Amino acid sequence: MNRFVRALLPGLLLLPAGSAWALCSVVVTSPIALGTVNSTAIRTTVQNASTTNAGLQCTGSLLSLLTSTDHVYLTISSSTGGLVGPTGDVISYTLYADNSTNYPITRNVQFDLARNGIIDLLGLLGSSTPKTVPLYLRTQIGSNVAAGLYNETLTVAWSWNYCSGIGIGSICLGRDIGSGNQTINVSLTVSNDCQITTPNISFGSAPVVAGFGTVNQSVSLSCTKGSAYTVGLDDGLNVSGGRRRMKSSAGNYLAYDIFKSAGATRWGSVSTTRRASSDADVNPGAGTGTGSQVFNYNAKVYTDQATPPAATYTDTVILDVQF
Repeated sequence: MNRFVRALLPGLLLLPAGSAWALCSVVVTSPIALGTVNSTAIRTTVQNASTTNAGLQCTGSLLSLLTSTDHVYLTISSSTGGLVGPTGDVISYTLYADNSTNYPITRNVQFDLARNGIIDLLGLLGSSTPKTVPLYLRTQIGSNVAAGLYNETLTVAWSWNYCSGIGIGSICLGRDIGSGNQTINVSLTVSNDCQITTPNISFGSAPVVAGFGTVNQSVSLSCTKGSAYTVGLDDGLNVSGGRRRMKSSAGNYLAYDIFKSAGATRWGSVSTTRRASSDADVNPGAGTGTGSQVFNYNAKVYTDQATPPAATYTDTVILDVQF
């Protein structure tokens, strides 16, 4: 009897070089944080983010899963359908199993990382050091949302059953079977933004200051949904005596100014000289995110000044928006 045991044990312990043992477990996740993105970029551009740890960690050197009975299932669910903000707006996004669009994960539908080859792509079981499963996110364009913090808590359910050790003749020596749940927090902060259209002001040419006509124009702003803001115009590069001035290359000046709507109230950059979104000439009120709000103005050359020498006179005025 003893001789039989001594002859059998070497056959059980001498495994081929490709043999392996693997072990998986559910671990605490790492969050997915998209940082701060302005509302225009959220609406028009795909935002990408990921976590290096979606809650499953494996250790081992199994090179490939053996049969159709081997599975690593991931099911993601949530009580909300996307990132929810302070006013109830929702930013939709899609989750992916790898850093491409080849493996989208549908909520509440079991996704098999084994059958889709993700386990092999990640090298998850191909290392003797612990590795965690990553998860990738891409927002869907078209979300017109208010500013604020957007959050969603995902429940990730893991379930696995695979051959964890291979013996002589590719015989499965044991299976690793387990399951568990974790949560992942996804967050994104949306900041206010405006798309601004500002035409140049051209007074044309005239032989004397009294010959310059009034220029009637407007600026157009499309600002974040629900945002209340003010619009200011600075004094330009050459202000003097409370008047904006254009300057020639020879250092001479031509005074002018910009006034609110069709009136005579100077449009400035501080306090009540600014214009509120509620004061827009077209679509007054809070920003809509997509529609334009229009602020009319008129610009005039002051006629109570001496006519300066003939030349081209220019100035630069900065428009700013404050939320």
